[in-house]
Amino acid sequence: MNAPDSARSLGTPRVATGIAHFLAEGPVWDPIRGRILWVDIMAGAVYAGRFAHGGAIDVEEKVDFPDTAGAVAVSAEGEWLVAGAHRLYTRDVDGAIIAGPALIDGEDRRFNDGKPDPAGRFVVGTKGPGDELLLQVGADGAVAVLDDDLTLANGLAWTADGRVLYSVDTLSRRIHVRDYDPATGAVGERRVFLEITQGYPDGMTLDSDGHLWVALWGEGCVVRVSPAGDIVGRVDVPAPHTSCPVFAGPDLDTLVITTATEGMTAEDLAAHPLSGRLFTVRTGHRGIHPNLWVGTPRPTPTPSLEESA
Repeated sequence: MNAPDSARSLGTPRVATGIAHFLAEGPVWDPIRGRILWVDIMAGAVYAGRFAHGGAIDVEEKVDFPDTAGAVAVSAEGEWLVAGAHRLYTRDVDGAIIAGPALIDGEDRRFNDGKPDPAGRFVVGTKGPGDELLLQVGADGAVAVLDDDLTLANGLAWTADGRVLYSVDTLSRRIHVRDYDPATGAVGERRVFLEITQGYPDGMTLDSDGHLWVALWGEGCVVRVSPAGDIVGRVDVPAPHTSCPVFAGPDLDTLVITTATEGMTAEDLAAHPLSGRLFTVRTGHRGIHPNLWVGTPRPTPTPSLEESA
């Protein structure tokens, strides 16, 4: 693996939003409604916006949830699934927020990054002081444990065919890889795909060429990683705490990058005044179609007596 600082530049990002988030994370492209969603985790807020002139993002909506908001997913119908501290929240198309049952416990543990798998299940990890989890939550609410020995469960990405899952364990600086069966949700043996030597891997996404794009917290960049595990390009961001990238837009050709001010001193903020904003950049690469959450179960319509006759 080559070092991130030796990779070629893939573009210069521009500021897309004016809000200085504490911990912006988990940008999601909603291809049906043409909106970009993201969270400010510790504020418990989910934002939704649209692209404007020059790569800017106009915020259309901010929704507050009862506790933290580690990640957001969207269904085909427009429902949201939000990873709260210990439970999942749904927001229906009318704006009503419904709390699910607690799935984890621990005062110092919370849900962190999460995404739908190719079949619409929700895969979500935890952040806390001990052995952290990667969980898979089915449409029926059934929970399967994929990992139970992580330092800080973070970014997720599936290949275009859904047969391979990449997952980040931030504090060990590792990106894992394993086989994945979209039909059943079964996973293969976990292997180390890449160990990062500069910065800490955070959120990530995949492009149409099968390359990962990984945000490196503390390094102020997003790196492009080949299927062989080589860092082949980078986007430098004027904010050291880069948290997550996603390809967005009708052609999936705009890279959106979230950043944070968490852990920064007054001196740090003075040196990096754009920290906490979202950034956009055209890199010459495109993403793959995003996975959508399966949505809340709906009862099967009962045929009328006339139809049954």
